Amino acid sequence: MGRRTTALLSAGILGVGLLTACDPGGSSGEGMEDPAPADDAAVDATAEDDEAAERDNGAGGEDGDGDAAGETLTTTETDLGTFLVDGAGMTLYLFTADSPGVSACMDECLENWPILEGEPSAGDGVDEALLGSIERDDGTVQATYADWPLYYFVQDSSPGDVTGQGVQDVWYVVAPDGQMITAEDEDSRPGY
Repeated sequence: MGRRTTALLSAGILGVGLLTACDPGGSSGEGMEDPAPADDAAVDATAEDDEAAERDNGAGGEDGDGDAAGETLTTTETDLGTFLVDGAGMTLYLFTADSPGVSACMDECLENWPILEGEPSAGDGVDEALLGSIERDDGTVQATYADWPLYYFVQDSSPGDVTGQGVQDVWYVVAPDGQMITAEDEDSRPGY
């Protein structure tokens, strides 16, 4: 039972005790409504909230197998070719400064290039054998593909956006075979 549920139950019991103690007719309860239904409803609602929070948090960021829950990767096709996207269609990038299984993107870099968190799973067009993950210094699990840590770009606002492609000649989309696609879509490249 969660702390909120325990606290709510304790408060409900204390409230009933105080109402009974303050009843001028003693403990007969005449003229008082039975508070049990309201307390039961509150307890049920709190229990449901706790269960929903555990589902949303993946029971501490983990699925039933104890692995960090992650995105199902799939592919999309644009003028750049076929490349990896997350389940919502948002483009994923690799960083050429990374080493296999090691992220070099820290601090301010992560503000512009947020990581793809969790253990990824394979969707259409994705080679399951190339999926993996690393644990970052802060303990966060970051998804990888062909040992490349995967990132989003903050300026991509819609599925299929590729505004991070070729930024500073080090950020590229990832082909289904795990290779970076270095072609640039001039129409989508940011102006810096």
